[in-house]
Amino acid sequence: MKKIIFVTAASLVMLSGCSQVQEWSDDLFGQKQQEKQKEPEVQTPDEEQDEQAVPEQPPEESVPEELQLESQFFNDVKVVDGKQVIQNPANLLALVNKEYALDEYKPADLVRPNVPFVFGNQELEKAHLRKEAAQHLEKMFADAKAQGVFLTAISGYRSYEYQKMLLEREIAQYGEEKAVMAVAPPGQSEHQSGLAMDISSESNQFQVNIEFAETKEGKWLADNAYKYGFILRYPEDKVAITQYQFEPWHFRYVGGDASKVIHENDWTLEEYFQNVKKI
Repeated sequence: MKKIIFVTAASLVMLSGCSQVQEWSDDLFGQKQQEKQKEPEVQTPDEEQDEQAVPEQPPEESVPEELQLESQFFNDVKVVDGKQVIQNPANLLALVNKEYALDEYKPADLVRPNVPFVFGNQELEKAHLRKEAAQHLEKMFADAKAQGVFLTAISGYRSYEYQKMLLEREIAQYGEEKAVMAVAPPGQSEHQSGLAMDISSESNQFQVNIEFAETKEGKWLADNAYKYGFILRYPEDKVAITQYQFEPWHFRYVGGDASKVIHENDWTLEEYFQNVKKI
């Protein structure tokens, strides 16, 4: 075998010259030898994955600080007899509506705000609000009076039992379909939270009705209540969301931060919770 290779190489020398013999020799004995010594590189799955182009993720959209809300202000609910019952009813932002209900909760910090009531100085349960809400109601009434706007409180806190009586009376008078649009079932009224107040005025004969929206007092409240932490809870154009008819007399305390955001965005409390991010 060696002799055959030598003769072949010599023949190539005569035909092509030394440089080509060297190249041929290197190819035959050098390159192939290197290929034998060099082991093929095997990529691990991780290495293969690293080499694949990873699509760049868009940066997470930042949420404005005013739309960030601590988890304690969201409803903590438990299903009881088919109803979603709020387990943290003392929460100042408790969302009480036809979806989320209170049990027979009674606030522990109810006080009587120093404002004029339609029933005078009678000591009734509806003359009370939770302490923080009461303090801000007093400030709102005082500022309104200083501007020539005279407000009168009609009804604040209502117990579970009292709300039940109101609904039964409304059903007997108007039928169930109309009654449930005007009066909340027991446990589903914001008045039970101690954070809502119905407000009217002498110019409206102290009535809680649609006409109140067109009075000087009703317009002032719609424009200014948010400055004191209150919101118009059931706006005219949001009936499909709140599931309650327009109530220009019903104002709910939610605190200054939330009321400002709700007012500026023309939201209901339901829409507020649809847009804030839990932190």
